[in-house]
Amino acid sequence: MAVAQCPASCGELIQGWILGSEKLVSCPVDWYSTVAVTAAPPLVNERPLSRAMVERVLAHWQYPAHWSNEIRVDVRSSIPVAKGMASSTADIAATAVATAHHLGHSLDETTLAQLCVSIEPTDSTVFHQLTLFDHNNAATQIACEPPPPIDLLVLENPVTLRTQDYHRLPRQQKLIASSATLQQAWNLVQEACITQNPLRLGEAATLSAIASQTLLPKPGFTALLSLVEECDLYGLNVAHSGSVVGLMLDRKRHDIARLKGKLAEKKLTRHWPKQHLLKMVTGGVKLQ
Repeated sequence: MAVAQCPASCGELIQGWILGSEKLVSCPVDWYSTVAVTAAPPLVNERPLSRAMVERVLAHWQYPAHWSNEIRVDVRSSIPVAKGMASSTADIAATAVATAHHLGHSLDETTLAQLCVSIEPTDSTVFHQLTLFDHNNAATQIACEPPPPIDLLVLENPVTLRTQDYHRLPRQQKLIASSATLQQAWNLVQEACITQNPLRLGEAATLSAIASQTLLPKPGFTALLSLVEECDLYGLNVAHSGSVVGLMLDRKRHDIARLKGKLAEKKLTRHWPKQHLLKMVTGGVKLQ
């Protein structure tokens, strides 16, 4: 048996038109998809994309396609689906690494990223470091220094949106219009990591979130921005192709109970009925 684990993401720290195309930097958090691969017939209720990844991995090392009939994939994940939390990337990336290990191989991050984008647009949670990533073709992979420690109060909205549906939206013109803002946000992400400054990271994410409002508006967004100011948080980030929002903070410094009270007081809980206190973590797939 081979078991691998990949983190979810609280949306993206930044996403938009950077260095000539749409790119993103994911925000990996401590919520995981765990995938076990064993030598057994496939389960009837398997996730189709995980099975597709098994077939990609077999083809990568030129194994016979029928070997797939003797590889079982068991995905264990409670990451919300179609909310912008990278649940699908976590599933297929962990499947790839577990399948490779089962076959006696290892996958470097670049190859893993290429395998993932061959199936669907992919989050940069597949990388150990925060990484500016071209999620459509894996052509750009620019790693950052380790980020400052950050916690997030993740606000979950009932609305679902599949990544592929977002990618069908006509958006290039609006993305290009915000390119100067996104370049500034990318510069701030790099500065935040080099200087270990969570405020700079929050500033970068907030700039990108504001730009995203022209493409995929979040309800109560102005009130959320006011709440960030009122509670002296680092900033907020969003799922640019999903519905979650992250309030960026330090659980030791900020009063989480007061913050949740303010969300209810401002009637923001009607948009965001579920909240999850999570920590930003190192990305990448780990073998268990």
